[in-house]
This record gives sequence, structure tokens and C-alpha cells, in this order.
Amino acid sequence: MRPALAVVALLLTSCGATAAPPAHNAADVMFLQMLIPQNRQGIEIVRLAADRPLPAPLKELAAAIGSTQQTEIDTMKGWLRGWNAPEAMDMDPQVHAGHGGMKMTSPDLVSALKSAPDAEFGRRFLDVLTGQQQGAAELARTETGSGVNAEARDLARRVIESRTAEVAQLLNFKV
Repeated sequence: MRPALAVVALLLTSCGATAAPPAHNAADVMFLQMLIPQNRQGIEIVRLAADRPLPAPLKELAAAIGSTQQTEIDTMKGWLRGWNAPEAMDMDPQVHAGHGGMKMTSPDLVSALKSAPDAEFGRRFLDVLTGQQQGAAELARTETGSGVNAEARDLARRVIESRTAEVAQLLNFKV
């Protein structure tokens, strides 16, 4: 009977040693659920540049930002579907307090940007887009500290790097 106990103990010990880490956690899900609307708002902002008098390099950067953020949205939606997690998040701001809160640009700022006269649009566009990109980087930092999914953490790292580089570029434009 003792050999049987030894086998059971060995099996129990090895089960714990070989258990795979979780594929994702609540922080991963929340990060994606928060970054999707963040990116949608970024796309809304950069689309405003297409028909406004801005330097061509700024319009090109805006188009690249929009393309990248749409690709990220498509990827994140796929992950959430694969995890059987809802795409939409709880809209109660208190739910997100532990994640640093929502980093979205005020809808009033986006509306004011849409109606800004051409003479003021460039400066306002740079200000609003810079803030929006900084918010995305802040949001991604929460994932690097709390998330467990390797792909989501890698996305967060790329968001931090790309948004930080984009902010540096935006700060160098003179309009």
C-alpha cells in the first residue's frame, strides 16, 4: 500500500509542476476592452486630417496611425472572441479605477476639433492627437504590470513604443 501512496503523491506533485499558466486573466480582457474604444477614437481623430490643410508628412502619419489602430482592433476582437469574452466593457468608470481609469480624450475636445476653422485646426489636431496617443500608452502600461497573456503583453509593449514615438513626431510638427 505504501508504493501506491508514493505513486499518488508523485502524480499529485507532478500535476502541480506541469500545470500551464492561465492563457489570459481579467487584466488582459480589460486591457483589450479598453484599448478597442481608445483606438476607435484615435481613428476618428486621424480621419479628420484627410480633408484639412495640413503638411503632407502629418497627413501620412495620421493615415499610418489609423491603419495601425484598425489592425490592432481586428486582432484584439479576435482574441476576445477566442477567449469567449465580450468586446464591450462595463461603462461604469468606477469599474476601471483599478486600471488607471479610462484614458479616452474628452468627446467635447473631439467635437470641437471637428468644427475648428482651418486656421486653428492644425494646432488643435496636434494637441488632441498627442493627448489621445499618450492615453493609449498609459493604458498599455497597466497591461504590462497586470496581464498574463503573452500576446496581449506584447501588444501593450508595442503600443507603448509606437505611441511614444508618434507623440515625439507630433511634437516636432509646426502648423
